[in-house]
Amino acid sequence: MATRAPQIAAELAPTSRKLPGLSIILPCFNEEANVAQAIAESLEAGQRFSERFEAIVVDDGSTDATATIAGGITTADRAVRLVVHPFNRGYGAALRSGIQAAEMPWVLLTDADLQFDLADLEEFLPLTDGNDLLVGHRIRRSDPLGRRAAAAGWNFLVRQTFDLPVHDVDCAFKLVRRDLLEHVELVSSGAMISTELIARCLKSGAHLQELGVHHRPRTAGEQSGTNPRVVVRAFRELFELRHALRPTLHAS
Repeated sequence: MATRAPQIAAELAPTSRKLPGLSIILPCFNEEANVAQAIAESLEAGQRFSERFEAIVVDDGSTDATATIAGGITTADRAVRLVVHPFNRGYGAALRSGIQAAEMPWVLLTDADLQFDLADLEEFLPLTDGNDLLVGHRIRRSDPLGRRAAAAGWNFLVRQTFDLPVHDVDCAFKLVRRDLLEHVELVSSGAMISTELIARCLKSGAHLQELGVHHRPRTAGEQSGTNPRVVVRAFRELFELRHALRPTLHAS
């Protein structure tokens, strides 16, 4: 199946600072139109911002050609790895599989839908000395009105429930130390994973900072965040975890 050609600038200004190692996690569900471009942008970001890097694609039981496309790329580039779920287990389960597979000192949790500009990592680099978890917030969210309204309500709910010092809990642009993740047990399988990740990291004493990132419109594939099954699972996991995760400690 034809995929879009990479739309990455031929020459990008080098950055003077780099991470010692970076694993970029790309959870996917039916992203055949986006996955090749997402991998290409991840490899470009890894080369610019880290001494060593890898892109880990987690295919969460896709029914399209996502895994086939990603698998073809892995044979040509050893920096790309593919983890496949035989059936759809949920966004949180995909992130957890990617985290488990990550081998580099820093892990970037993002999405394969091309809605984030990984060049924004350059703004994160100076903050890695004093922080364990850097959380993006979308400066201007490029989603339909209904999705933005639902996200605003969800953010308010989880901030109040878990006392989280972030404005955009589900922003899929989070840079975190892998050694921190090794001591944080994540159990959510659905959309609650982002809230759980932040809450458990803060409870473990992590230093957190939130900063703005750019957000692009989705041009291919389908969003699943407002799918009734996804929403029901998120609320179920919220109720199950509220006692274990509350209260959290604010970032210093």
